[in-house]
Amino acid sequence: MTDQLDVHRRTMAIAQSVVDQVEVRHLALPTPCAAWNLGELLAHMVGQNHGFAAAARGGAADRALWVDRPVGDDPVGAFRVSVSDVVSAFAEPESVARDWWLAEFSTERRFPAQRAIGFHLLDYLVHAWDVAVTIGAPIAFDPDMEYAVLEVAEAIPDGPGRLDPGAAFRPSIALVRETSTLDRILTLLGRSPSWSDGRT
Repeated sequence: MTDQLDVHRRTMAIAQSVVDQVEVRHLALPTPCAAWNLGELLAHMVGQNHGFAAAARGGAADRALWVDRPVGDDPVGAFRVSVSDVVSAFAEPESVARDWWLAEFSTERRFPAQRAIGFHLLDYLVHAWDVAVTIGAPIAFDPDMEYAVLEVAEAIPDGPGRLDPGAAFRPSIALVRETSTLDRILTLLGRSPSWSDGRT
C-alpha cells in the first residue's frame, strides 16, 4: 500500500504540473473526452478529487459529494486545492484500513481502499494526459506509474456497456503496432495516442 500511495502522489504531482499550464483561454478547447471541453473536464477532475477524498475519510454513499465543480477563472487554483485534499486524505492512516463508499461507482457496496486508490490513480494518469494533449504540453510518467495503471486498465471489463451514456471509458481500440506502455493504457480505455483534433 505504501508503494501504491507513493505512485499515486507522484502521479498527482504530474497532473498538477500540467494543469498549472492551463489558462482561461484554454477552457473551451475540445479534449479526448469527447463529451467535455477542457473546462468541463477540469470540473469533473476537481469534483472527483473531492469525492475520493470524502470517501477516504469515511464519507457516506452520497452522490452529492461527487458533483462536478466548475473551475471559474482559476482552474489552476481550484485544481490545486482538490489535489491537496485527495492526497492528504489518502495519506491518513485510517483511510487504508477501511472500505470506501464510491457513490460515483455504486451506492450498494463499498470498495477496498487499495482498489479505490487504483481507480483514482488510473483516472488521473489518463486525465493528466488528456489535459496535456489538449493544451499541447509535454508529459511523461515514470515506468512504475505506467505499469501500476496498466494493471488496473487491463482489469476493466470491455464490451457494449462502454457505449452507454455516461460510461467512463469507450470500447478499447487496437494498437496499430507495439508501442509504449502509455499507448497500451490509452487504447485499452478507448483513446487514440495520436489524438489531436477532438476525436479518438
